[in-house]
Amino acid sequence: MATSSTEVPSGPTAPAGPAHLTPGDRVGLLRAMLLMRAVEARAMNLYRQGKVPGSFYDGFGQEAVSVGAAWAMSAADRLCVLHRDLGAHLVRGVDPATILSQYMGREAGVTGGRDGNVHFGDRRTGCVGMTSMLPDMMLVATGMAMAFKLRGEARCALTWFGDGSTSRGDFHEAMNWAGVQRLPVIFVLENNQFAYSTPTHLQYAVDPIERAAGYGFPGVSVDGNDAEAVFEATREARERAIAGGGPTLIEAVTMRMHGHGAHDDMKYVPKALVEEWRKKDPIDRQSARVAALGHDVDALREEVRAQVEQATEVALAGPMPDPATATDRVFHPRDGEEILLEDGAAPWSGFGATS
Repeated sequence: MATSSTEVPSGPTAPAGPAHLTPGDRVGLLRAMLLMRAVEARAMNLYRQGKVPGSFYDGFGQEAVSVGAAWAMSAADRLCVLHRDLGAHLVRGVDPATILSQYMGREAGVTGGRDGNVHFGDRRTGCVGMTSMLPDMMLVATGMAMAFKLRGEARCALTWFGDGSTSRGDFHEAMNWAGVQRLPVIFVLENNQFAYSTPTHLQYAVDPIERAAGYGFPGVSVDGNDAEAVFEATREARERAIAGGGPTLIEAVTMRMHGHGAHDDMKYVPKALVEEWRKKDPIDRQSARVAALGHDVDALREEVRAQVEQATEVALAGPMPDPATATDRVFHPRDGEEILLEDGAAPWSGFGATS
């Protein structure tokens, strides 16, 4: 049975609430979502101005999924970040100017101009560079979790993927191996109800939560537009994984409010459905919670707006990479050259950082 936008998500529902969140955490969740939306909106404008090559993909309306999940993970954990999960990079401390530089192929981007768009990661932040064909990152996260288990490390891997990914063999291979080996991995299904233009009821006949049970581990369905619900489900899944309980599938039910990419006008999505989900905006929901704490939400929005303005100026002023360095960081270094072997320290703004 496919989950529709008007039904309560099937399977057990994770509770939302501040039990494990400080007031600072709750403000931090909102700030990260606001920053994600603002950075992506600016990048979209730059794309339309011809300053961002290729295409452009955003996560408008899905900010709670990446931010909420990333907030629940520790700095030692590894995140496989996909094209609608920019919030995870922001939670991990990546500067907006660096992200905008990345989109524009500038030298100051995460990959130094060697790749564009969302194909970037940085071992110092614990974010793994994205492989475009989805859901290949499920296999990557499963492999990392296997390494954590073999080395006896109290670490967890997490990956996001879309509902369309559940129709590919990679999904089943990763789920099966993770279940058999009881690996410390969390699979976050961003059920935004359309795999490009294919609605979920034409994708699968078995609910994703039932599929998790079929591979021998729990699945939980949450409101993907509620950052605190996503956080709580992820926090519980991580505790279980670290304790040796194995993987968890989290289905975050949400809606893709923009097209698959900047090139897509999403005429195939009923307008009434879009309007229904517009009323469930995750930023509006978290804003109401933060305002109830006595925090000035308007001031926070202005702070984020100013930060993105400054980041844009910095990114636009940055140079393009020197063609002479095109092979740097691409091939293995020659004898005598250094290579980073140890994870470096990274800024951290997630769970507990604001306690």
